[in-house]
Amino acid sequence: MKKLVVFAFILLSTQAFSQEQGFFGKMLSRTSFGLKAGGNYSNFVDAAFETEGLPGFHVGGMINFKLSERFSIQQDFLYSTQGAKLKNPGLFFGQKENIELAYMSVPILLRYQTAGGLFLEAGPQANMLITDDEDFAGYLGVEKFADKVDAGIAGGLGYEFQKGPVRGLGISARYYMGFMDVGKFTSASVKPDFKNSVAQVSISYVFGKKN
Repeated sequence: MKKLVVFAFILLSTQAFSQEQGFFGKMLSRTSFGLKAGGNYSNFVDAAFETEGLPGFHVGGMINFKLSERFSIQQDFLYSTQGAKLKNPGLFFGQKENIELAYMSVPILLRYQTAGGLFLEAGPQANMLITDDEDFAGYLGVEKFADKVDAGIAGGLGYEFQKGPVRGLGISARYYMGFMDVGKFTSASVKPDFKNSVAQVSISYVFGKKN
């Protein structure tokens, strides 16, 4: 009787393990990983001071989870340099011309991709501040210039090669519009309620691209 119970237990455990492995195997077969890098052109929207675009860059990794033949969820983890160039720096901020910030950007986008490789994507994005601009905080007499968290919406389009030796290589353009105030300070001369705006052009590569 004991042998029968032990045998039944082993059989059930093996079946449960096989089912679990099958589930995770299916999830993994729908998942692709890759790297991405490119250029930024950032600015502030609704700022009380005059600004223009500031060149920067982004670099990091990405995960794509396939929902169906055409739809997937694209999540990026990007180190992104942002900010703005001041037209009249001496008016509020001394003589330093560029407000320079750096974020860890995490967009979670719904992607639609055609059989030929063209894709469209859109969804929310969260940004965690990595590097603040201490010089401008000093000019304003405050401890922090930018808030630690920024969030908004991103959308873009691109193309990913589906065949041949360059399969998995992609090029894309994306635009991000922030919904939260960038400034984390109180000043009588400058309002902190300006928003982040970033245009990006990227080159990416997906490893082990799934069919």
